[in-house]
Amino acid sequence: MAVVTVSGEPGCRIEETARLAARRLGFELFTERALRRLIEEEFGPERLLPDRAFPHLLSSVLARLAREHHLVASIPGAEFLLRDYEAVLRVWIGAAETHRVGTLMLEHRLERPEALELLAKLERDLKEDRRRKFGRSMVPPHLFDLALNAATIEPEAMAELISTAAEYRGLAQRGLLAAPVEAHLQFQVRLQLARYRITPPGNVRLPAKPFVHPSEEIFANLLDFYRIAWEYEPRSFPLEWDDDGRVTEAFTPDFYLPEFDLYVELTTLKQSLVTKKNRKIRRLRELYPGINIQVFYEKDFQNLIFKYGLAERPVAV
Repeated sequence: MAVVTVSGEPGCRIEETARLAARRLGFELFTERALRRLIEEEFGPERLLPDRAFPHLLSSVLARLAREHHLVASIPGAEFLLRDYEAVLRVWIGAAETHRVGTLMLEHRLERPEALELLAKLERDLKEDRRRKFGRSMVPPHLFDLALNAATIEPEAMAELISTAAEYRGLAQRGLLAAPVEAHLQFQVRLQLARYRITPPGNVRLPAKPFVHPSEEIFANLLDFYRIAWEYEPRSFPLEWDDDGRVTEAFTPDFYLPEFDLYVELTTLKQSLVTKKNRKIRRLRELYPGINIQVFYEKDFQNLIFKYGLAERPVAV
């Protein structure tokens, strides 16, 4: 996949330039309005989503779109993503205040004092939006590969420069994002989103019970992302009985995944608890040899997903 991010200061005709660059390159234009629509369709109303989840939401949408298109993304903050990915060209467009005020005067048919006030508001809003979503209000220059001055270069010429830089980098010759790569990216993103309790609409979920440990809730949210049906503590297995036949010890696994006929037990790193739990698991396997059960530490959630191929299951979002 190839991605060109185009961002900068208000009043620099950024989206217009991005649209012209996308046309020259034959890439798909991806705007902030389109992003908001897709996020709402896939994850619910944006106003209900935490700001700090935004980078992960953007990454998820970008990964899905990159399966079908190379992209020119005119979205503030997109330059923070895919920092280590080679097939990305990050473009910054700026200009002196006088030029940007003049642009706003023409675009919005404003007098100069009104345009100055609007520019100040747009700048404040942009900085605050970056701070809330990405944890920083300013963008360091080293994040960008190409900086353009809108005061001296028209949008058509800026688009040509962007296109030339992208062609020099060979972006158009890059293949689209492969399905296994997207699956891996989506897993990483959804693992982060699960921490915010964000799940897609229509997920498969049984009536919720209170979780004993936060890790269980994170794991349940992760299963919801992959639309894997689960039951929480659905069954207790007797392990020991007294002389009168009364159960004196039992074991209740944390989760049951009916599609895989698999019980899952999450454990902590505290050795005393691990030793006791392992003893119960051995006893359960002796008494119930037909039961399929796995024990996982919190750090092994990802291993569980890949071992059973859940990350490769289609996700309808």
